[in-house]
Amino acid sequence: MLTTVHMIFYIFATIAICSALAVITLRNPVHNVLSLVLTFFSMAVIWMLLRAEFLSLILLLVYVGAVMTLFLFVVMMLNITKESQSSGFVRYFPVSIIIVLLLIGLTIAALGPDYFGLKTMPAPLPEPADYSNTRHLGELLYTNYAYPFEIAGVLLLAAIVAAITLTHRAPKRRKVQNPSEQIAVRPSDRVRLIKMSPEPKQKRI
Repeated sequence: MLTTVHMIFYIFATIAICSALAVITLRNPVHNVLSLVLTFFSMAVIWMLLRAEFLSLILLLVYVGAVMTLFLFVVMMLNITKESQSSGFVRYFPVSIIIVLLLIGLTIAALGPDYFGLKTMPAPLPEPADYSNTRHLGELLYTNYAYPFEIAGVLLLAAIVAAITLTHRAPKRRKVQNPSEQIAVRPSDRVRLIKMSPEPKQKRI
């Protein structure tokens, strides 16, 4: 039986799929970022339906409110026309379709066709009134999944350091002050007194 929850799920699932496709198909980078924001918003609604309120709000506040805003500012500073003209999406589109189909087939073959569906993944059961989704998530994250959480943090830190190292360029024409040399300076090194004979007065004509 199709209920209101099912209707909301199908609507936002369709929006999420269409906006995710728009992220990789649109030629304008600003439109790609806005499509990704719409995808995150749709997934936040779906997580809210699954009673994962904390993850849903974090997705909206952190990713949509902070990370994607930063991405949008960076993309708007790029040369959009040049990036759009140099895009090779059409050239690699058939190869990407083949790779996506292979990944989907491998996923279904590895998990099995019985893994998907409402029978395998039914709707979550109602929780008691004193149930805290955030507390339950924290208990699982810092007990059963503490080591994977720490390993993920180390990997992200290594990725940040690697990205900074690869993109860092030595400064050019930068004036740098050396305090030790400034303190050890002597007056004779800075000021030189020169005795000059006075110039003769020129006669007025």
